[in-house]
Amino acid sequence: MPKVKIPRKSTTIDMTAMCDVAFLLLSFFILATKQKPPEVLTVTPPASISAKAAPDKSILITLTKDGKAFIMLGDDTKKADILNNINIAKGLNLSQAELAKWTKAPFIGLPFNQIKASLASSEEIPANKMPGIPTDSTNNEMVDWIQGVLKAYVGIDQRKLQEMLLVKGDNETLYPTFKNIKQAFKKNEIYKFRIVTSGEAVPVGSELYNKGKAN
Repeated sequence: MPKVKIPRKSTTIDMTAMCDVAFLLLSFFILATKQKPPEVLTVTPPASISAKAAPDKSILITLTKDGKAFIMLGDDTKKADILNNINIAKGLNLSQAELAKWTKAPFIGLPFNQIKASLASSEEIPANKMPGIPTDSTNNEMVDWIQGVLKAYVGIDQRKLQEMLLVKGDNETLYPTFKNIKQAFKKNEIYKFRIVTSGEAVPVGSELYNKGKAN
């Protein structure tokens, strides 16, 4: 008996719907992904084996190898409050327009007596041309900045705030600069903060390595 041949049908699949879904997912991830905040200046922090991630909304103090200090107010919901607190406390006499312009600045690296003039200028000062926030023992303006932060976050759990306070120093930053930052925290009764480091692998054979292997 002869074999019955089944007629072959086209295997073409309409991929239009699949492409639509793929582009929708791609658009969602692009819009939902948070971009890495801009670096004030490139610094090379010391290495450590800690892998704890920093919170998205952080108050980051950056110290360069030549002793300059910058502060970045990562929480946009509190940034205007912090700057307004500084404006009142230090008598900067900034207008609402100047405060609005200041809020758009990604970081602060000027002493208080240069803020108003910089906001009046049409040209933006690059980070490498800024003198940094004074942090010496006779004029430690970082004390006022941390005080302004605390006023904006009044009522927040102290432990949560300490998680948000980050210090990122270059590997060549001299200890006196770091010590002045510690003093600024201490004067505001902040005794814990986090230090940003470059991650590295756990040394093979170390206690931490063996502990992780056992788990």
